Amino acid sequence: MKVLVADKFEQSGLNGLKSLGCEVISNPELKDDALRDALAESGAEVLVVRSTKVTKDIIDSSQLALIVRAGAGYNTIDVEAASAKGIYVANCPGKNSIAVAELAFGLILALDRHIADNVAELRAGHWDKKTFSKSRGIYGTTLGLIGLGQIGQEMIPRARAFGMSVIVFSRWMTAETAAALGVGRAESLTDLARQADTISVHVALTKETQGMLNEEFFSAMKPGATLINTSRAEVVDQEALLAATGSGKIKAGLDVFADEPTVAEGSYSGPMCNAKNIYCTHHIGASTDQAQEAVAAETVRIVAEFKTSGIVPNVVNVSKKGEVATHLLVVRHQDRVGVLSHVLGALKDESVNVQEMENIVLGGAQAAIAQISLSSAPSPETMDVIRTHPFIFDASLFPIKK
Repeated sequence: MKVLVADKFEQSGLNGLKSLGCEVISNPELKDDALRDALAESGAEVLVVRSTKVTKDIIDSSQLALIVRAGAGYNTIDVEAASAKGIYVANCPGKNSIAVAELAFGLILALDRHIADNVAELRAGHWDKKTFSKSRGIYGTTLGLIGLGQIGQEMIPRARAFGMSVIVFSRWMTAETAAALGVGRAESLTDLARQADTISVHVALTKETQGMLNEEFFSAMKPGATLINTSRAEVVDQEALLAATGSGKIKAGLDVFADEPTVAEGSYSGPMCNAKNIYCTHHIGASTDQAQEAVAAETVRIVAEFKTSGIVPNVVNVSKKGEVATHLLVVRHQDRVGVLSHVLGALKDESVNVQEMENIVLGGAQAAIAQISLSSAPSPETMDVIRTHPFIFDASLFPIKK
């Protein structure tokens, strides 16, 4: 199996892939057309990337069977194009949670104590203890979390260590979950904005989250409050944020922002260079040695499972049960050769597509139950044809509730 690694990747990960018997091609500089050409020329079956964009053009020109995002978010991969070509997409969720939470708290403390400005002024030869002594402190304040995935959950004990109370807005969090975690529960984004002194964002980029932090949200925040975003730039309306920070109403600490450079080293001349009341880091949230070693190990595990069993851990583009299918056909039958072939042939004759199938063999291997998810309902005539097989006890059709 050929594996192309098109990003910076830990040596332990490269060694691990080689130990599986894979032919490993590593070139962190591959991007765009160069990546497309390298995939086409190498015939690689597995692609490993971190921040490198994997577009439809790149995917369509490849012979890939699996794309692994060596990290959590996979918005840089055209998952729809991969799915259309029968290519699995997998990620490494949770392996950098601690690293991101640590940076989020670093930004919280840095903004409160003006640490970056302190350093810059002293390096410029200026001493200004009078100005930089003015800080609120975070003890006794309220941290608002947007999202309660693994990173969000890592924020809770850190907040408690600094004497902060925590409230959360999460669409899946119940009152019982909030009570078990010892956190408050905001009813809406606006509710959270009105209560929190510091807000930290930890959500994936989806259609629902894109641009969710907008002018209305910033207007609801407390004067002097702080926004921290270490998730995805696109969840924030950047123009609205710049207006809110520029007016002096709020401060922000960002590890991600619109139009940030996509290369490891380069130049940047955008609005964040001199944005008032904003501290920006260089999209380094997941970039600790500990996190990258954990991600490398998880990547090797994913490839190992795929190579030995065909199963892909952490796959992100497999349809959930019932997501596409409309009906479930349940066939009770003797465990004999030709039974399922007869059923599938009858479905084929009526152009009913099989979305998913499982054949459960009962004890003694004398009988089995086939559960077949279908794209549409077979006609009564086709159901009668299915039931004519001498080894079939019964065939029943059920609508799938959405």
